[in-house]
Amino acid sequence: MSTAPTSAPTTAPPQRDPADVAPADSYHPSDRVWVYRDGWRAGVIEAASPRAVTVTYRPGAHLGTGVDTFTAPYVTARSSEDPAVDRRHLGRGIYTPTSLPVRGSAA
Repeated sequence: MSTAPTSAPTTAPPQRDPADVAPADSYHPSDRVWVYRDGWRAGVIEAASPRAVTVTYRPGAHLGTGVDTFTAPYVTARSSEDPAVDRRHLGRGIYTPTSLPVRGSAA
């Protein structure tokens, strides 16, 4: 069973216990995470190095996404699904609001 939180964390990165912060290179592409950017946001790992991770995430309440690099204190595992970011990684295609692939896309 996963120990990742199902809802967004409530502690800002500076207040996190360093023992609870996983190293950046412990994440793998397609891992679900929370990232801290003006609050905790759902995201998916694109790449990881010993110093930071690159994440596709939802910067706001809308369905659009952003891509940015975060250091380990600004990232934590996520177990809950967020269709706006999780489904984008299934086939890298274009999807309708009901998660059906758009004809002619790479899905």
